[in-house]
Amino acid sequence: MSEALPGEHIEDKSVGALVAMASKNISNLIRAEMDLAKMELKADAKKAAISSVMFTIAAVMGGLVVIMLSIALAYGMVALGLPHWLAFLLVAVLYALLAVLLMYIAKRLIQRIEGAKRTRRTLKDDIATLRRRGDSDAPELTA
Repeated sequence: MSEALPGEHIEDKSVGALVAMASKNISNLIRAEMDLAKMELKADAKKAAISSVMFTIAAVMGGLVVIMLSIALAYGMVALGLPHWLAFLLVAVLYALLAVLLMYIAKRLIQRIEGAKRTRRTLKDDIATLRRRGDSDAPELTA
């Protein structure tokens, strides 16, 4: 028996029974916390999935808008007197230049990635400290 029955006093239980009760209560608490976390994560995952679908639909619609605006720009150039082929070629060249500019910016940003430089340095320092402590009998104090 690891639970106090109605009318039974906790003081009447042995230490072993009290430890068993505490252990069972902690297990129940941990299980309940894990169930709560699972429910919250499921709800968050559902929200994330719905949001990603909405972002995908918005991106597709945005792509269609860009296509329509590109056609409108080309026909606007045609209305100014340019031949059809030249107007559409100029729009394509404009997008090619934009793509090159975006690739250049992305390359510059990638070159700035440091790769967790501070974390690597602190890990090396931690390992060096642990090695020094292992070499001597007296513990080394660190700040």
